[in-house]
Amino acid sequence: SLSFFRSLPWIRERASMELASFVGRALFVSVFLLSAWQEFNGFGDDGGRAAKSLTPKFNAFVSHVTTHTGQQLPPVDMKILVAAAIALKGIGGLLFVFGSSLGAYLLLLHQAVATPILYDFYNYDVDKKEFSQLFSKFTQSLALLGALLFFIGMKNSRRHGRQLRKKAPKAKAN
Repeated sequence: SLSFFRSLPWIRERASMELASFVGRALFVSVFLLSAWQEFNGFGDDGGRAAKSLTPKFNAFVSHVTTHTGQQLPPVDMKILVAAAIALKGIGGLLFVFGSSLGAYLLLLHQAVATPILYDFYNYDVDKKEFSQLFSKFTQSLALLGALLFFIGMKNSRRHGRQLRKKAPKAKAN
C-alpha cells in the first residue's frame, strides 16, 4: 500500500503536464478558431470581406505561378475557397484542441495553401513597407507550420515508442 502513495506525485505531475498541453493547444488554436469565426460571421452571399480581399492576392499568386512555371491554374470561386478555409480552420482547430493528429493535418493543409497566397511579400520591392509587413506575417505563418509539424512528429514518436515498448519481450522470472 506504500507504493500507491509513492506514485501520487507521478500522477499529479502527469495530470499537470496533460493540463498544460491542453491549455497550450487551446491557446495555439485560438488563432485559427477566432479567424474562422470572424470569416464565418462575415461570409454573406459572396464570401464576404475575406473573399474580396483574397481575390487580388489569389490572382497575383496565379499570375506568379503561371509566369514561373508555365502552368495555368484552374479558375477558383473565391466563395468556395473561403468556405474551405473556414472549414479547415474550424474543424481542424476543434480536433486539434483535443489532441487529434487529423486536426493538425487539416490546419497544416490550410497553412500550406494560405501562407504563400496571403503573405505575398515576393510581389513587393524590399524597400516597400508592404514587403516587411507581409514578410513578417509570412514568417509567423511558417512558425505555425513548424509548430504543427512538431506536434505531429511528437504524436507519431510517442505512438511509435509505445508500440516498441509493447513488442519488447518480457524477461521470465526464475
